[in-house]
Amino acid sequence: MIAVSDLGKSFGAQSLFEGVSLQFNPGNRYGLVGANGSGKSTLLRILSGEEAASSGIVSIPKKLRLGVLKQDHFRYETMPIIDVAMMGNLEVWNAMAEKERLLHEDSTFESDRYAELEDVIMRYQGYSLEARAAEILEGLGIPTSVHREHLSTLSGGFKLRVLLAQVLAADPGALLMDEPTNHLDIVSIRWLEKFLDAYKGLAIVISHDHRFLDNVCTHIADVDYETVMLYTGNFTAFEAAKEAERERKEAEITKREKQIAGHMAFVDRFRAKATKARQAQSKIKMIEKIVIEKLPESSRRYPKFRFRQRRPSGRQALELDGICKAWGDNVVLKDVSLKVERGDRMAIIGPNGIGKSTLLKIAVGDLAADAGKVTWGYEANPGYFSQDHSELSGAGKQSIEAWLWEAAPGESIGFVRGHLGHVLFTGDDADKPVRALSGGESARLVFARLSVLGPNVLVLDEPTNHLDIEAIEALVTALTEFDGTLIFVSHDRWFVSRLANRIVEISPKGLNDFRGTYDEYLERCGDDHLDADAVLLKLRRAKKVQEARKAEPEPKRQNRLKALEKKRDELTKQIEAMEARVHDISERFLDPALFGKGAQAESRKLEDEQKLLKRKIEDQMAEWEKVEAELEASKPHA
Repeated sequence: MIAVSDLGKSFGAQSLFEGVSLQFNPGNRYGLVGANGSGKSTLLRILSGEEAASSGIVSIPKKLRLGVLKQDHFRYETMPIIDVAMMGNLEVWNAMAEKERLLHEDSTFESDRYAELEDVIMRYQGYSLEARAAEILEGLGIPTSVHREHLSTLSGGFKLRVLLAQVLAADPGALLMDEPTNHLDIVSIRWLEKFLDAYKGLAIVISHDHRFLDNVCTHIADVDYETVMLYTGNFTAFEAAKEAERERKEAEITKREKQIAGHMAFVDRFRAKATKARQAQSKIKMIEKIVIEKLPESSRRYPKFRFRQRRPSGRQALELDGICKAWGDNVVLKDVSLKVERGDRMAIIGPNGIGKSTLLKIAVGDLAADAGKVTWGYEANPGYFSQDHSELSGAGKQSIEAWLWEAAPGESIGFVRGHLGHVLFTGDDADKPVRALSGGESARLVFARLSVLGPNVLVLDEPTNHLDIEAIEALVTALTEFDGTLIFVSHDRWFVSRLANRIVEISPKGLNDFRGTYDEYLERCGDDHLDADAVLLKLRRAKKVQEARKAEPEPKRQNRLKALEKKRDELTKQIEAMEARVHDISERFLDPALFGKGAQAESRKLEDEQKLLKRKIEDQMAEWEKVEAELEASKPHA
């Protein structure tokens, strides 16, 4: 249990929060939410002891071991990855390291000290620590094959995963984590959700990921109005409860204002009449007793993003044909072909390092492909949002006003200031140099530029990475209203589910191009394919099947291959026949007579038949792919 009493924190005249009294209990998972700059991270640092409060008390039991996610991987660059993860339980790690030194020292063996160290290791289950750390690393997408390599061999995002593994491997009584899903792909986020769901201790997590907060949290601690309020339930329940509470307070204020107005009307009418003077004085006293508490202003601010295409593109917005890209021996994209039609809202998902951002960079011309062709459609005008905000790299000492004005040289200063105001840059903010902006500010500025340019194809690479919840919600609203084409990469499942009408998942096996929403995609593919445990289990099962087939007698293998080939050919014929019928119906729809008077019944019948055929084709294609995959796995080289 962690308890705070009358807690306050201020920086000079600015108060983040004050008078906060809360209790965080074991077994509960608390989502810490609030606008950027409201004090979420500060509160977490106060709870962990890294920062002092301005007032109040934090009470933590002495025996409670805290697990705090930090961003200091540079301390461990030359250490093996598995060792960094095991160091989360520092007492056990130190005991194991000292025990190894004793065993290899040439001097007299210190048996008493050895026994003490052995006791520490046994007491804290030290001999299972390495296995636990390895399992967590694997769940976070870091394979066993690299566990003995130095941390420096990993990219920045994967180094942060190792630090997350370090916290989780320690099995602490309380977890304090600031944005643990940053730099995690969808598979790893799903694994972390499952881990936290089974976690028996106390967890306090800062996150801007709606679905993560919904799937994990039992309570929400809201940092707003210069205080912290606790709500029971997940993020969706919190939003509804907070809105209802605000409406209730506003209704109460309205009611009291009406009471005062009614009393004042009586006073104004009868104040001068001697027969009513006593009643008027009574009303004045009643007015004085009515107290209206002014509602404090929320620290939450919602930007107003607006995207409007200057003119629509042709029917086909973009075609990628046979795109290949490798970095040395690491092939990230192999023969990728896609056609994007006008109006598509295509989400590209998949694990980190699979080539999603690379594909976008190749599409917009920021990176050359090793092979293949990129063709933008007629009148297609792409607007690109890069993950690292590289659009701002050449700004130098420019002010944000000057940088944005370059995108609209013929417009007035009022036009530029207006667009800056929409994304929360007001007053002197316009003079702020671009290089001094935070990640969230940079993102909002790039979106302002896209708003000014008016592209008809938006290409967005991880657009929610640096945004707070309010900005993410505002971005979803704006993109929903956008009447052009949308291509985006994101690991934020709520964001994907709200926007996409087409899902392209990139995996080691290739592309899975699904026309439908994210929820429909999960329903078709199964949510377990985004669960790291399930993925690993499937890989192990596939390996066992391959090993069994290697020992399979040749006549039996040949018979099975013939059966699979026969089934594949039958499915091919069925699919071709249904596709031909769909084409015939489409040709029939070109006949104007079909939509004339008295032909509505036939038109509806054909439309229903075509929809049914399309669903059947999708099902048969899924079955065909399974058979083809099994045939591929059964070849001798497998």
